[in-house]
Amino acid sequence: MKDNRTIETDMAEAPPAELLAPLNEPITDSGKKRILVVDDEVSATRLLKLNLEQTNQYLVRTEDDPRKALAAAAEFHPDLMLLDVLMPGMDGGDLASLLLADPVLKSVPIIFLTAMATKTEVHRRAGRIGGLPFLAKPVDLNEVLACLKRHLDAPRS
Repeated sequence: MKDNRTIETDMAEAPPAELLAPLNEPITDSGKKRILVVDDEVSATRLLKLNLEQTNQYLVRTEDDPRKALAAAAEFHPDLMLLDVLMPGMDGGDLASLLLADPVLKSVPIIFLTAMATKTEVHRRAGRIGGLPFLAKPVDLNEVLACLKRHLDAPRS
């Protein structure tokens, strides 16, 4: 695995055969952290899923329709959710509000992914927007992994 790569630029690499299973395969109790990625950019979420699962630390489910994300989260029981900000039908902020209002899902950490902010803006805002952490797209895999570790290791409220 290369360092300092961005998710959008590594589309040419062929994923290992074992990672080509259906995106919503049956969930097994593997001890891996469950990550739900909600983003309407299907190719970017597929690549993020493949890269995260390749670490053998995460089980990732993707949802490209934010209106189906609440049901997907209730079914999948994620340990953390990555939400795009700009999506058709419902933006990430509105989706986050619904997730935070759900008694079961409200303690699941949410991290926004957005192309609306630059890396400089992320730094200037101390990595938070609307009280929640965010990363600027295109995301660097090492940056995502560090962010996941930081927020998965934090105590839940």
